[in-house]
Order: sequence, then structure tokens, then C-alpha cells
Amino acid sequence: MQEEKYDEASRPRVSAAHVARACGVSTATVSYVFNGKTGVSSVVRRQVIEKANELGYRSPLTSAMHNRSLTRVIGLIVPSMVNYMHMHWAQAIIEAAGEEGFDVFVSTTGDDPERLNHVASTLSARNVDGVISTGGMRLDARSYGTLNSARIPVVNLSRKVEHASASFIGIDDTLAARELMTHVLGHGVTKIATVIGPRFSTASADRERAFIDTAAEHGITIPGNWKVSTRLHRNGGRIAAEELLGDADNRPEAIVCGSDEVALGIIEHSVVNGISIPDDLIVVGSDGLARSRSPLMGMTTIVQPVVEMAKAAFSVLLDHIEDPGTPAREVICRHQIHTGTSCGCHPDSFNALNTTRV
Repeated sequence: MQEEKYDEASRPRVSAAHVARACGVSTATVSYVFNGKTGVSSVVRRQVIEKANELGYRSPLTSAMHNRSLTRVIGLIVPSMVNYMHMHWAQAIIEAAGEEGFDVFVSTTGDDPERLNHVASTLSARNVDGVISTGGMRLDARSYGTLNSARIPVVNLSRKVEHASASFIGIDDTLAARELMTHVLGHGVTKIATVIGPRFSTASADRERAFIDTAAEHGITIPGNWKVSTRLHRNGGRIAAEELLGDADNRPEAIVCGSDEVALGIIEHSVVNGISIPDDLIVVGSDGLARSRSPLMGMTTIVQPVVEMAKAAFSVLLDHIEDPGTPAREVICRHQIHTGTSCGCHPDSFNALNTTRV
């Protein structure tokens, strides 16, 4: 009888949690079985192994028993924990890693290149099994050189790094930004400013470029002093608002932001200074945080699938850990535009994303 063949790479990944649910046991029990720990009966152990084989579960813990260099710890690099987007990504990655028996060592960089290089050196010294980074800088590949020298695989989340061979998980920032700017232009505004994060972030740079190009295609030129780069937090937004809204006789009619946190800072500054949103000023963001889309805030924004992106980042990293020869991959996740009231739309135009939670 001819043996049935299949493409292993095409099969969906089965996690320890899947095996646990199928067996009616905890994820910890599955980890104990594949880590060779005591405390699990022979009956349950046999059941877990049989079900794992049936589902096609590939356990990194089993590999660790044959490769003592694995620490079952990964590193996560984020610019800061002030931005709620980074917090949500971190939580989702920690949960995905935990399902496979990995712990996560989280480090922040403050978007400082020297700090980023220091963090890379620290993670290398701790011999982590892999790194997920949301803090990559477009032209600074030193940290990746440090990690690659230690044979530690890296997956970039949201930001790419030029001249560095690493897998990437993100959304189509250019397309998303074009859709957002097109929506704002549909409100008939002509005096538009843009506020994005640091330009050494490929996500910020790509969004800004798409904002400007889309406006230009509609015959609108955004003045140089209305193209603002700031820190990716609410205070960064407030600083940008002071710069853009200080002259009451020459204010933009709309501010298109590359971050929800930045947009929230601009809205806070506007409210404090008697500028009505959206009657006096349209403000839209990017990220799709739940609090931004709440009825209280009603922000129009790009929604990134945070959990999907985090799980994909860990899954791809796990592939690199289990098979160091796995080539770098690019995974583009689907974004959506949430229409709120901050752009001037009527609440009746709200879409189904009002009930979505990031």
C-alpha cells in the first residue's frame, strides 16, 4: 500500500492548548508530559502522547530534551509600555508563548538606538531562544548583527529593518494609510496636517508617505511644517497639537495621525483649549485600540488585528527556533478601517467594528 504523503508546512500549527483541550487536561499537564516531568499518571501521559500524535503536535519541549542549549525563553523588544498598542502586543505574545511552554523576557528601548543595541547584547548574553521586536529602526541593523552572531533568530513585528535578514509580521501600512486619508478627504477638508511617530520606524514612515501622496493625488499639498513627527504616546500628541494649533488664524481642518495614542493626545489638547472635535477639527488615528473606538472617544482609526499578529509572530519565530534553516518570511495581516465620530461621520454610519475588542 502506498504511503500517503502530505506537506508538513501546509498544516495548521497545533499548540499545546489544542492537545490539552482535546484530552480534557490543562496546558501545564501537556508541558509536563513533553518535558519528562513527574506528577502525571501513566494513563494520562499515554492519552496526551497519542492525542498529540493524532493532531500532529510538534513540541519545542521535546526538542529541548535533545538540545540542552534551548532555554525556552524568548526576548520581546518594545519601544515602551506607555503606548497601549505595545502593551496589547506584549500580552498576546506572552499568552501565545505560554501555550508552548516558553517564558518571555520583555525589554524596552525608548526608541533609543544605543539602548536597542544594549538590549540586543543583553538578550544575547542571556542566551534566549529567539526574539520578537516591535522596536526595530529602519537603518540601524546593529542589534540584528549582535543577535545573528549569537545565532538567535529575530522576527520583526510592525516595523521592518532594512539590510537585516529577519521575518516580518505586519499590516499593509501604505494601503491602510491611503484608505484612512481618502476617508478624511471625503469630508471635503483641504487644510490637512499629519502627525506620525519617529521616521526611523518603517511603519510611521510608510504611513506618512501614503498620507502625503494620497492628499497630493487629490490636489492637496500638505505644508512642511504641518508634517510632524513625534513620540508614540499621548504626550507626543499633545506636543504636536501645541505646534499645529497654536495659531488660531492658521489651523488645519483635519489632523491625520499614524497612531491612536498620538491622536488621543491631540484630542485631549484640543478639548482643554476649547477646540471642538469634530466640529472645529477632525482627528483620526491608526492602531484601533478598544478605548479609541469606544462610544466615549469614537475615533475613526485603522484597526490592526493585534492578537492575530502576535500569534503569527510567535508561530514564525517558533519555526525558526525548531529549524534554524527556515528562510525569512513576510506575513501581512488584514487591517480594517473603523468609522467613528472624530472625523465628522454620524453615529449611524458606525460599522460592526464598534463591538470589536483589541
